Amino acid sequence: MKYFFLFLFGVAATNADGQQKAGVVKTDVLVIGGGTGGTAAAIQCARLGIKTTLVEETNWLGGMLTAAGVSCTDGNDQLPGGMWQEFRQALYKHYGTKKLNTGWVSNTCFEPRVGDSIFKAWAAQEKNLKTYFNYRFQKLKKENNKISGAGFISSDGVSVLWIYAGIIIDGTELGDVFAKAGAAYDLGMDDPKESGEKQARKKNRIIQDLTWAAILKDYGPGADKTIPKPAGYDSTKYFCSTADAPCKGKPYLFDTKKVLDYGKLPRSPGANYDKYMLNWPAFGNDYYLNVVEESSEERSRKYEQAKLQTLGFLYFLQTQLGLKHIGLADDELNEGMAVIPYNREGRRVRGVVRLNINHLKTPYDYSFYRTGISAGDYPVDHHHARYPGKVPEIEFPEIPAFNIPLGCLIPQGIDRLIVCEKGISVTNIVNGSTRLQPVVLLTGQAAGVLAALCIRKKIQPREINVREVQQELLKAKCCLMPFTDVKPDDPHWEAIQKTGVTGIIKGTGKPEGWANKMYFYPDSLITDSELKRGLQDFEKSFPENFPVENRNLSISKAWDMLTHLQHHLRTPPGIPDKRTSTALNEWKEIFKQAFKQENVNGKRPITRKELAVLISALNQGPFDEPINLNGTR
Repeated sequence: MKYFFLFLFGVAATNADGQQKAGVVKTDVLVIGGGTGGTAAAIQCARLGIKTTLVEETNWLGGMLTAAGVSCTDGNDQLPGGMWQEFRQALYKHYGTKKLNTGWVSNTCFEPRVGDSIFKAWAAQEKNLKTYFNYRFQKLKKENNKISGAGFISSDGVSVLWIYAGIIIDGTELGDVFAKAGAAYDLGMDDPKESGEKQARKKNRIIQDLTWAAILKDYGPGADKTIPKPAGYDSTKYFCSTADAPCKGKPYLFDTKKVLDYGKLPRSPGANYDKYMLNWPAFGNDYYLNVVEESSEERSRKYEQAKLQTLGFLYFLQTQLGLKHIGLADDELNEGMAVIPYNREGRRVRGVVRLNINHLKTPYDYSFYRTGISAGDYPVDHHHARYPGKVPEIEFPEIPAFNIPLGCLIPQGIDRLIVCEKGISVTNIVNGSTRLQPVVLLTGQAAGVLAALCIRKKIQPREINVREVQQELLKAKCCLMPFTDVKPDDPHWEAIQKTGVTGIIKGTGKPEGWANKMYFYPDSLITDSELKRGLQDFEKSFPENFPVENRNLSISKAWDMLTHLQHHLRTPPGIPDKRTSTALNEWKEIFKQAFKQENVNGKRPITRKELAVLISALNQGPFDEPINLNGTR
C-alpha cells in the first residue's frame, strides 16, 4: 500500500523523456482549467457530493476574475443569485461594505488576490475536491467518441499526471479540451447563412482584442516608480488615450484621472494606498493577437507583445502624463502584471444547442429559454479597435436580459464532455454578451450541477432531464430566468422562476444600456385570455374552446383553468373531467399557506405573482413535466 501512494502522488520512476510520473488518478468528474467557469464548476460539483478533481495551469483560481486581473466586473449587478451573489457576499465581508463601485466601470470591484483567496477558501472546504496547480493540459484519452481521461505536465516539465474520469469539463480559456477531443467548433466571425443572423457579415478568423491587464498602486507623493522603457516603445500609440494626452484628432472625452479611476479598486482593511486595474480599451492596452490554434509555447512567446503594450501604456502614463508615483502593484498578481491574458474570445464549440442573436432579441419566439441555466444582462460588446486591418462593420442590436440554454454546454457527437467557459455554443455576436465574468461564473456552476447529475444517474450529458438540473440550481438560488424585479430573497422567487421557464407567464424584456432588463411585473394583473395563450403555448392541445372573456383574470377562474390543464395532462384523451368541488377550492389553502391570507374573495383579480404560486403549487404541475435540450416536451 505504501508504494501505491508513492506512485499516485509523484514519487515514482521516470519515463523515457526523463520526466517524473506524478501518477494516475481516478475521479468522478475532472475539470480542466481553474478559470472563472472551471472553478465554479468544480466547487459546485463537489458540493453535490461528487468526487471532483480540478487541474489548473497556474497557481491561481478564478481566471479572468483574478489571474487575468479583470477585477472590476461587467454585468449582473441587478441579477443577484447563485455563486455570483455568494462571491459578492464574500467580498462585502472582506471589505466591510457593499459599496464596491470604487471604479466607475463597475459596481463590483475588488483586488485580484482577494478574489483568488475566496475561491481557494471555498475549494479547501470541499472534501470531495482535489486541486492540482501548475499542471498544463496536454492530451486526451479517447476511444471512438468517448473521452475517459486527460494527461498533464507540470510547469517545470518534470512530472506527468494522468487523470481518468466519468465526466470531463472543459474550463480552459480557449477551448483546448474540446478541440483536442475532435468536437466541431467555430473561431472568429460567422457566415450569416450558418448563424441565422442578419447582423453577421462574413466568415473569417478575426477574434476580439485581448488585454494583458495590470494592477497599479499609488505609492504616494515623491515616489518614483517609473519602469524601464519597454522594448519597442512608441508613445504615439497612446496619444489619444486620455484628454490630457496629445492627439491629432478629437481629444478623448476623459482626462487622465478619470481614465485611472475607471478601474479604481477598494482598499483592503488597514491599507493606506489606492490600487487601479489597468484595462483601458481606447488607445490603451487592448491588443490584437490570435494565438488560439498555436501551441502553448508559441502562445507564451507571442503574448510578450501584449505585455509590452501594457507596459508601454504604463510608461506613457508615468513619463508623459506625470504619474511616476503610480507603478506596478508589488502585492498583486505577478508583481502587478496579470498572470494570464484576458482572452475575450477563443473557440466556440458546436453544441446540441447554438445560441444566436435572434434568441436573445426575442426569446419567446423560440423554446430555448425554457432550458435556461444561467442569466445575464450585459449588451453585445466587442473589442476590435486594435485589429490591424479593417473589421467588417457589424450591427450590434439591443437585447433584453437573457438566459443561456443548457444545450450550449454540451458538444455535438462527443460523450462525457461538458463546456463551461467562454467557449460554450454561441455565435460570435452573442459571445459579446455571454463572455462576461458573472455569466461565465454562473454557467460554470450549472456545468458542475450537470456533471454531478450525470455521474449519479450514469448517463451522458445529452440524456439529462433539463428540469432536474434547473431544480438543483434553484436550490442554490441560481436564476433560470433573468427577471430583474424579483430577487432570490423574495419568498415566491422560486415559484416565479419555475413558472417563467414553463412560459405560461412571460416576462417583458427591455434593453437599457449596460444593464438590460426583463421584468416579470409580479404585482400586475393578467387577463384570462393571456393565461389561455400561455397554457396553449405550454400544452398545444389545451382546448381552443375553453371560454375566456379577455378581462382581468380572477383567482377562481385561474384555478379552474390550471386544474383543467392538470386534468388534461394526467388523463387520457376522451375521459370526462371529474374534478371535484374540493379540488376546485384548493386555491384557498394555497393562499393561506403562501400569502397568510384567509377568506379571500375568489372573484377578485389575481396578480402575476399569485398566479405563479398557484401554478407552482399544482401537484405534478407544468414544471414537473420533463423537457429536452431544445425546450420541448
